[in-house]
Amino acid sequence: MIIVTKKGVTQDQVGHIRERIESLGLRTHMSRGESRTVIGCLGDESLLEHVPLLSIPGVEAVHQVLKPYKLASREFSPEPTEVTLGDTAIGGNDLVVIAGPCSVEPGDMLSSTARHIRAAGARALRGGAFKPRSSPYSFQGMAEDGLKMLTDVRSETGLPIVTEVMDTRQVDLVASYADVLQIGARNMQNFSLLTEVGRLRRPVLLKRGMSATLEDLLLAAEYVMSQGNSDVILCERGIRTFTTETRNTFDLAAIPVLKRETHLPVIADPSHAGGRRHLVAPLSYAAIAAGADGLIVEVHPDPETATSDGDQSLDFAEFDAFMDGLRPFVVAVKRGLAARA
Repeated sequence: MIIVTKKGVTQDQVGHIRERIESLGLRTHMSRGESRTVIGCLGDESLLEHVPLLSIPGVEAVHQVLKPYKLASREFSPEPTEVTLGDTAIGGNDLVVIAGPCSVEPGDMLSSTARHIRAAGARALRGGAFKPRSSPYSFQGMAEDGLKMLTDVRSETGLPIVTEVMDTRQVDLVASYADVLQIGARNMQNFSLLTEVGRLRRPVLLKRGMSATLEDLLLAAEYVMSQGNSDVILCERGIRTFTTETRNTFDLAAIPVLKRETHLPVIADPSHAGGRRHLVAPLSYAAIAAGADGLIVEVHPDPETATSDGDQSLDFAEFDAFMDGLRPFVVAVKRGLAARA
């Protein structure tokens, strides 16, 4: 259930509304618009059935939210949510590109990559310090040493960092270094982990699970938001089907469906969707046309020597061409894209 306040409602009235709801055993969550405030009521809504909510000063309307996801629904927040990322925001007018290697590696690879992507117009650096791998014998990441390398590069370039957290035991450690906590596809329904990152006031990039429906994805976001963290970025990265020609099947329709169902920003991961570098650009063009707020792509100076996902990583020249190729599509959908440095 959501309560919509009257235009010009006072802070005291909003406080009284929240106190009244919470006194009945529910929790509240606020979304402030330009002229009105929406108060979400979380918990057993049957406790409100016989409460004259419209008689509370400042209340204009009361609506039932029929979706199983309440806070993530478009009904809860008609205005799109913008998640701040450094000096930009995902969900605003600009298309935001996040780029970097799949894994943090020893040496100067990370620094050279960060400098190059920043010059080409990327607004954030991705890189995995902890890597979930299907085989226990594959490279698992550099752990805290990788996180320290990411923060060193952030100090050098000013790029905010996006990195994955895989376990509840890692949350505080990763959050002490990262600007955005990524929840990977394999952990999308790790509800303990979702609850733990929701406890923090740190943006969360939530990737769709390989076999997850869009409702599953939005309910996963709801777990994070129910803990008070509304800075959630949804990511379509492809789903597992019967095809073998691509790494996953890119669900292009998911983007406009999500944009209609939720106020949260939606980005696309064409690298994991296609699994081949030559597919990154065309899938990105399609994602922009479908309404994506951003892209997260893998870039490595020498994909042939990458410790993971070299087949889907762009080299520096390919990334430059990729960024140039995005611009006509960005202009066509009346959005902006950071200029070359």
